[in-house]
Amino acid sequence: MKIALSLFDGMSCGQLALQRAGISVDYYLASEVDQYAMTVAKKNFPETEHIGDVREVDGTSMVSPFILMGGSPCQSFSFVGKKKGMATTEGEEITTLDRYLELKREGFRFEGQSYLFWEYVRILKETKPKYFLLENVRMDKKWEKVISDTLGVVPLYIDSKLVTAQTRYRLYWTNIPGVEMPEDKGLTLSDVWDPECENISERMLKKIPGTLSHKKAWSSCKTLEDKAGCLTTSGQGISNSSATNIWVNGQYYRPSVLMCERLQTVPENYTEGVAKGQRYKMLGNGWTVDVIAHILSHIPEEEK
Repeated sequence: MKIALSLFDGMSCGQLALQRAGISVDYYLASEVDQYAMTVAKKNFPETEHIGDVREVDGTSMVSPFILMGGSPCQSFSFVGKKKGMATTEGEEITTLDRYLELKREGFRFEGQSYLFWEYVRILKETKPKYFLLENVRMDKKWEKVISDTLGVVPLYIDSKLVTAQTRYRLYWTNIPGVEMPEDKGLTLSDVWDPECENISERMLKKIPGTLSHKKAWSSCKTLEDKAGCLTTSGQGISNSSATNIWVNGQYYRPSVLMCERLQTVPENYTEGVAKGQRYKMLGNGWTVDVIAHILSHIPEEEK
C-alpha cells in the first residue's frame, strides 16, 4: 500500500505535483483546517482523505507513508513578518522537538503558527516515511540551521522564476536524492497574461498603499516583459504595492485569479467553487506546482 501524507495540505498542490511527476499512490492523506482550501481539494481530488488538524494527527497509528510532504506556516520566519521564529508567547525560543512536546504538554501558548514545524517533525519521526519534503520561506540563518539540523539535510534554494513568470524564492528540505536546479524556461508575464485582468484607474491607484503618485507607480510597475512579484495571501494574490501592478498599453492592471493560477502552475480554473478572495488567498498560500513536481521527479523510476 503506497501512501502520500500531506501536512498543511491547502488546496492539494501536492497531489497535482505527484501527478505531474508521474508518481501514483493508493491513498492521499491530507491534514488541513481551511474549509475553502479543502473544498477545492475535494472538488479536484474526490478521493482525498482529510484527517484534520496537524496537532491531532497520530502518526503512530499509521502505515509508514511512501512520502511525507508539507509547507509549514511561514509567517513567523518571513522577513516581511515579525521574524520571531518558533517561540512561546512568553518569548522562549524552541529549538528541539523534545522541548516543544514538553511545552505542549504543559499547555504553553505559541507565537504565530510557524512553531507547527515541530508537528511536522513529530509526525516524520512517528511515521518514518521513505521520502520527505518540507518547504518554507527564506529566513534568518539561525532558524534555517535549526530546521536543517533537525531534518539532517540542508535546503535547496529554488526560485520559482525558473519555471514560471513569478519571483518566489523558497527553501526545500528533502531526502530525495540527486535533485538539481530546474532549467530556466525564460517565462515572463506575457506568457501568462489574461486579457480579463482588472483595469485600475489612476484614482484607484493612488489609494493603494505604497503608491504616492502616478509617476512613482509608472516607474516601478511591472510590464509584460517582467516577472510578477511573489504571490501573497493579501490583496488580490499579489501584494497591493505599485511594484506589483502590471502596465499594459498605457493602463494599470491587477492580476486575475486565472493569471495567478498560471503563475503558480496550477491548472486553469482549478480554484473555482469558492469566493474570489479565498481563491487568491489559497493561491498565495500554495506551492508552485512545477517546482514540487521537479523535485519529486528525482525519485527513482522504479519507485514511482
